Amino acid sequence: MGKLIYEGTVKVDFDDRTLAHLQLVIGTKLRRNEPFHFTWRDDASIGDGRTTIWLHPRCALVYKFYGSRKPQLNPAWIDALAYTANSPAGLYLVPEPAMPSTADTADHDMVG
Repeated sequence: MGKLIYEGTVKVDFDDRTLAHLQLVIGTKLRRNEPFHFTWRDDASIGDGRTTIWLHPRCALVYKFYGSRKPQLNPAWIDALAYTANSPAGLYLVPEPAMPSTADTADHDMVG
């Protein structure tokens, strides 16, 4: 289980695999100086609502991974997450699509 920490105050748990995909999508947007919202559903233990943060190039983010192994990235999931990040609603988690075959990913631009 990993943790995303925003501005030192908002802390949310994601599994390491999900967090690795989010890090890539968020990093790509911020490198392009493209601010956006990121919304997720809160755990039932804290009210089962949702939280939205405004991500911008000057915000302080920490990605804390608890596993020692780097997860394999799924280009189809990166594309799906990037699609939401580029929408007016901003980034939100979508289910992971099936992993494409190795031949499909050889020449694929992972973030559109």
